[in-house]
Amino acid sequence: MAPMLFISLPVEDPARSRRFFRGLGLRFDDMVGDAGTACLIINDAAMVMLHRRGRFEGYAAGPMAPPGSGRETMLAISATSRAEVDGFADAALACGGSALRMPNDLGFMYSRSFCDPDGHAWEVVWLDPDAVRADYSRSGGDWS
Repeated sequence: MAPMLFISLPVEDPARSRRFFRGLGLRFDDMVGDAGTACLIINDAAMVMLHRRGRFEGYAAGPMAPPGSGRETMLAISATSRAEVDGFADAALACGGSALRMPNDLGFMYSRSFCDPDGHAWEVVWLDPDAVRADYSRSGGDWS
């Protein structure tokens, strides 16, 4: 069994975070969490734990950086098409997110980024599978 990935993020209001991410079509595991923590399901092996700020500091075993003081992480989610990138990013903006930077279109890759209501940076990325396969073939099947 492959290991699971759990990412922990501090949030001001887990209920607000639930509303925001549900508006993007994402789900939560309601068996894991309570009023102070929400478990956002990315896929079967990746979850984002959204902890109320005070609780996050306990898990992080130290003080939290002040909100808006800089970036600690950029979370990226893959999409199956350019249209899915646009749909996801548009939904984030409609649900209260804010644009982080202009769309990035490299032809073989397309991405858009936004910040959630707590200021965490997210990116939605599509890679052209034919371009990825061609690049892998050109490398002789070795990307090391």
